Amino acid sequence: MTARRRIWGLFPYSLFPSPYSLLLLMAVLVVAAPVMAQSKFPLKDGDRVVFYGDSITDQRLYTTFVETYVVTRFPHLHVWFVDSGVGGDRVTGGWAGAIDLRLRRDVIAYRPTVMTVMLGMNDASYRTWDDAVFKTYSTGYEHILDTVKQALPGIRITVIQPSPFDDVTRPPTFEGGYNAVLIRYGQFVKELGERENLTVADLNTPVVTMLEKAKATDAETAQKIIEDRVHPGPGGHLIMAEGLLEAWNAPATVAAVEIDAGAKRLAHADNTQVTNLKTGSSLTWTETDGSLPMPIDLSDKVVALAVHSSDFLEALDQEPLKVVGLTAARYSFTIDGEKVGDFTRQQLEEGINLAVLPTPMAKQAAKVHDLTLKHNDVHFARWRDVQVTLQDYKLSREPAAVDALDKLEDEVVQQQRAEAQPKPRHYVLAPE
Repeated sequence: MTARRRIWGLFPYSLFPSPYSLLLLMAVLVVAAPVMAQSKFPLKDGDRVVFYGDSITDQRLYTTFVETYVVTRFPHLHVWFVDSGVGGDRVTGGWAGAIDLRLRRDVIAYRPTVMTVMLGMNDASYRTWDDAVFKTYSTGYEHILDTVKQALPGIRITVIQPSPFDDVTRPPTFEGGYNAVLIRYGQFVKELGERENLTVADLNTPVVTMLEKAKATDAETAQKIIEDRVHPGPGGHLIMAEGLLEAWNAPATVAAVEIDAGAKRLAHADNTQVTNLKTGSSLTWTETDGSLPMPIDLSDKVVALAVHSSDFLEALDQEPLKVVGLTAARYSFTIDGEKVGDFTRQQLEEGINLAVLPTPMAKQAAKVHDLTLKHNDVHFARWRDVQVTLQDYKLSREPAAVDALDKLEDEVVQQQRAEAQPKPRHYVLAPE
């Protein structure tokens, strides 16, 4: 039964609800609001996601960032991820097999409920617009969608407009630039997705916008975001991950807390439980958040430039803590006995974003991401070093080796999920 049906069920006999019914309505709305907000995110418990693409997907960066976001933001969802990107691939396939083999072995065999497709960088051939080259791309792309939908009825597909060739931080290699060609390919992808009622993600526009801002801030470092102009480093892939997650209506908030120290009360809490709030010489409380922050290495100069030249933090990584009614000028802030930082009363009144601070939650999330990378490494070995490399030799022990690596990956994933579960944390704000 939907939340809407439950709410209307409060008024079966009268057009004008009683005060008691109004109280019940408000209670239901409070409970239902988080559920309805989360329902906008399309991934569901039990989903299996396959990322399909070329070398940019094969880098296992935007894909692992997306996975870690989902696992840390929705720790009680069980969603399984696999990266099926192969360097050099086009809509016709590549060195790892023609397209029908690729789809059968690297997508359909996993029985995904969700698939993303990002192709185009190689398909446009790194040259000016060519109608015949584009025709191969458009018909090949449609073939991919038709094949997958026929084999997997009900699959939810996200088509991705190709990430950019960097014509921002360096001059274009020919008049108009290669990215202008990719944008036209992306327009086809968008129109096809809309026509087929698919989700469409734009991984070109936000990266270009970020590159323009980064160049204006630090032109030399900006060139390192996509050093070879094709394959972004982690900073560029974070913005690409943002593009995909925003297409999926990903929520910005990790957890949000506002405390009125003067009134000795919790003023607001979102996606968290706050208990044992105590005032005195220090302000202390226990907090159990519903999610973990997105782990980002802002000590990396290139990553930091990319992130601060975008709206990544505002859009996806908000963990605000606001404390009003404090009396001292400055406070030392610890969580579980670990120093997080020193903050002025004004900073705390305005609010600080815990997601960018060295909190125990951030360290926990970093462990989750490390396990994300490790299970992807195991899968890569199983798929590329065993299954693909040995497929023509019909070795008797190959199936057993694949099965053993699958079991090993499952064990790593189980540990990843366990590490993602939020824990109670003890907060202390002590005047200096």
